[in-house]
Amino acid sequence: MTIKAGDKMPEGKFTRMTSEGPRKITTDELFKGKTVVLFSVPGAFTPTCDAKHLPGFVEFADQIKAKGVDTIACMAVNDVFVMNAWGKSGGVGEKVLMLADGNAEYAKALGLELDATGFGMGVRGQRFAIIVKNGVATQVNVEAPGEFKVSAAQHVLGQL
Repeated sequence: MTIKAGDKMPEGKFTRMTSEGPRKITTDELFKGKTVVLFSVPGAFTPTCDAKHLPGFVEFADQIKAKGVDTIACMAVNDVFVMNAWGKSGGVGEKVLMLADGNAEYAKALGLELDATGFGMGVRGQRFAIIVKNGVATQVNVEAPGEFKVSAAQHVLGQL
């Protein structure tokens, strides 16, 4: 079942890089008592993700956070080392939390997995952005195949 506005976010875990190395972060730690923009890309360093999606959230991070957002988080079905390298390459600093969903478990829990086996990429997450308030999805923006509109930082900013 696909997540929709008004639904509680499913429980799950991500891996993030810290100064002490890879660490797990639970959805409870991520969402409880906070407003979070969680956006997903099909893959780190892939063309649209690298040229537009992540850079948009870096560029608009201050404006998004000024609207009351505590955390902007980027998830992808990549390992924590790739997500960390992509974050460094993209200059995210403290603006975007880079979350690895290495086995697509959270993408599947959201009902937003993407079969990219035809491209040699296995199972990935769809391109989307979800605004979460205290663990509840208030806006769910899932892109149509090949599109990049409703999950863009500017669109999300307009929904806050």
